[in-house]
Amino acid sequence: MIGIELFAGAGGMATGAEAAGIDIHIAVESNPFAAQTYLFNHKKTTVVVDEIQNIKEFSFSRDGEQVVLFGGPPCQGYSYLNRKTRNKNNPRNWLFKEFMRTIKLIDPDWIVIENVPGLKKMDNGYFLEAICNDLHDNGYTPNFKILNSANFGVPQYRERIFIVASKHGIAFDFPVGKYQSKHITVGEALSDLPPLYNGAMEDKLKYKEKARNSYAKLLRGNKKVVTQNYVTRNSSLIIERYKYIRQGSNWQDIPAELMSNYKDFTRCHSNIYRRLSNDKPSVIIANYRKSMLIHPIEDRGLSVREAARLQSFPDSYIFFGSLDQKQQQVGNAVPPLLAKAIFNKIIEYTK
Repeated sequence: MIGIELFAGAGGMATGAEAAGIDIHIAVESNPFAAQTYLFNHKKTTVVVDEIQNIKEFSFSRDGEQVVLFGGPPCQGYSYLNRKTRNKNNPRNWLFKEFMRTIKLIDPDWIVIENVPGLKKMDNGYFLEAICNDLHDNGYTPNFKILNSANFGVPQYRERIFIVASKHGIAFDFPVGKYQSKHITVGEALSDLPPLYNGAMEDKLKYKEKARNSYAKLLRGNKKVVTQNYVTRNSSLIIERYKYIRQGSNWQDIPAELMSNYKDFTRCHSNIYRRLSNDKPSVIIANYRKSMLIHPIEDRGLSVREAARLQSFPDSYIFFGSLDQKQQQVGNAVPPLLAKAIFNKIIEYTK
């Protein structure tokens, strides 16, 4: 099966698609650093660095194979946290129209659109209905469902909405996660990674120990050293705050005198200064530097590699750009194991 990806980011969906056996021919990504990350890790794919609005033609050979077009149009306007631009007036919310235009250029057999679950409720469902209507008008049968990555072997509670549409009249039946009764935990995911310190910039380190669980073994592969052990350097005040926070707790554990620079610290979001629990999946890995997610045991933020582990990227995956850009690429990505489950199910229909 041939894949073409739009709004490709750093390649989370692509990693899952390739693991399912899909040959990705073309990817489109406007951010040059995310595009560099994508190309380095998916060397057989042609990566186009441009805005989707500027692309007028896609040239590739089908060779009798079915084609799946997939991607996640920017979702800032759909997020529950974004109250200012979560409406029809935000131009970023209309990029799905470019996705629809591309459908006519490619004529794929399958379409996969991924986004934040807020898409379902935004403007009383206006955008979700508009997307499904456009897919119907183009001759596709769309189905949608909100999936939690923790149910698919990802050590992270992360809900995403997927719209899967078939050109051949197939009512897609979404996969059921095999990990609903026993989620992979943060402790399992990070168990073999080396200890670090605030502001660490260690490019290569030895693993702390052998991979002792199936998740760590899967992502570690045959690597002997762990790379990109990069941690944001926080101020001494922030590190002092970290010391008070228990696993699974947040800013509410911090003494009020250490929060005096906040105008009203009681209005902080529940995931601000959140220390991860070793015995549970992580909270959502998004902008984990800005929200200051804390390592479960050490008084510091997460490293790029630790965040990538919690997203289910293999340890061989390398991210490019500044530290902020690397962190954002990891946080924005679709967890590869979640994507793999979707693409595995699609491939079942082609056999």
